[in-house]
Amino acid sequence: MNFSARLKAFALLASLGFCALTGAAQAEVTVSHSNDPNPVLGMELNALLDQERDGLETAGTDAIQRLLQSFKPKSSAPAISYTEAFLDSRPVATGDTEWQCLSEALYFEARGESVKGQFAVAEVILNRVSSPAFPNSVCGVIHQGTGKKYQCQFTYTCDGYSDVIREKAAYEQVGKIARLMLDGAPRTLTQGATHYHTRAVNPRWARSFAKTAQIGVHMFYRMPQA
Repeated sequence: MNFSARLKAFALLASLGFCALTGAAQAEVTVSHSNDPNPVLGMELNALLDQERDGLETAGTDAIQRLLQSFKPKSSAPAISYTEAFLDSRPVATGDTEWQCLSEALYFEARGESVKGQFAVAEVILNRVSSPAFPNSVCGVIHQGTGKKYQCQFTYTCDGYSDVIREKAAYEQVGKIARLMLDGAPRTLTQGATHYHTRAVNPRWARSFAKTAQIGVHMFYRMPQA
């Protein structure tokens, strides 16, 4: 397939809305933080142009197929229902260190929230992973600033209290949410939010950030240029 034909193929993919999902294993890929796949497609096409100049033309069809494969979702995430009944129907979740970090963050930050509220907090964490303004891993985002009391991003990691999981059922529920989100569940509740706070406080930064949602006791915001 010559280069012009490949460009036409990628243009067709773009028109059909194919995009690469970014999970924990691919957090280095920067995507649109409004969940619009088009910038991702544009980045991939620009990369193709750069590679063409570097000799991709001679790489053969295997290289093209690998690039085409990057547009496909990494998993077939189920349709999400933000209810306890839906989560009860899901199998007990397990995972790697990234899953453990996300599960613990949801437990300590949002276990008292509704299911929708817990998904929303998970969105914020993953939106940060996708943003160049924050660390590019789930654990890196959650533990940013840990070690300096009350200067961390997520209070439970630096408040001086022991992080002991005592509510098994609550942890099992947020573990399922963490698994779904890492497996590619949509992030549509918070419109790309990178920050949140409870209604009990009024932080200074909230005055200059775009408010995107209010779910339960949390207000959600998107950092400028995130």
